[in-house]
Amino acid sequence: MKPPSFVYHAPATVAEAVEALAAAGADGKVLAGGQSLIPLMNMRLAAPGQLVDINHVAGLGEITAEAGGVRVGALARHAEVEASETAFAAQPLVRRALRLVAHPAVRNRGTTVGSIVHADPAAEMPAVLALLGGSVRARGPEGERDIPAAEFFTGPMESSLRTGELAVSAFFPAAEGGTAIVEVARRHGDYAMAGVAALVGPDHARVACLSVGAVPVVVDVTEAEGDWARAARIVRERIEPEADIHATADYRRHLTGVLAERALKEAADA
Repeated sequence: MKPPSFVYHAPATVAEAVEALAAAGADGKVLAGGQSLIPLMNMRLAAPGQLVDINHVAGLGEITAEAGGVRVGALARHAEVEASETAFAAQPLVRRALRLVAHPAVRNRGTTVGSIVHADPAAEMPAVLALLGGSVRARGPEGERDIPAAEFFTGPMESSLRTGELAVSAFFPAAEGGTAIVEVARRHGDYAMAGVAALVGPDHARVACLSVGAVPVVVDVTEAEGDWARAARIVRERIEPEADIHATADYRRHLTGVLAERALKEAADA
């Protein structure tokens, strides 16, 4: 199946991209890697009337170290971020999580910021950004702003980006402590039935759970630090998974607890 017709824009600058998005309004979508958007369009699950292709915009593919973390540009491909020593040195969890994203062919084209903006609660990178307390930088008709991860994800496939705003980068903090991410999927590369990213520091411990809520679910388990079985029980109590054709809600709750205990142990030992 092919997508319905649309108007195609190929801006050369961020300003032109923002102008095109603002003019398109709710009918506009950004095309970066296209690994999520194009399949939805081909299946007629999404039908934007206007596509703003940012692949010709210079300066959006950079991966740069900043004070306290690493900034990933909107056109940086998953594979580039995964291979980046700059990103790894700032926050190793980014590389570990990207190795779980889909397959090499998808990672070679798909973008890390695009995955975050797509806001799929079963995806790894939104959970990582939420766990680390990162942010998304957006540029729109009213200027530039940084949106904390806690405010960015508003629902399944929904974010707090305003009409006409373009996500130009994401910032991953170099949070103090060890990190880990584990998940269970029916096949390697599939979306996880459940997954947990963990961060354990000298005086804090928390996890971000994927596939168990409308947005990445971050749970602070500092009170149980060191007693990871107790932490897993806390996680099970805080999540509200739903059933689907792949797993019951009870199975997802149990599995998330198991993965939380495992991820916390790995992070504590990292």
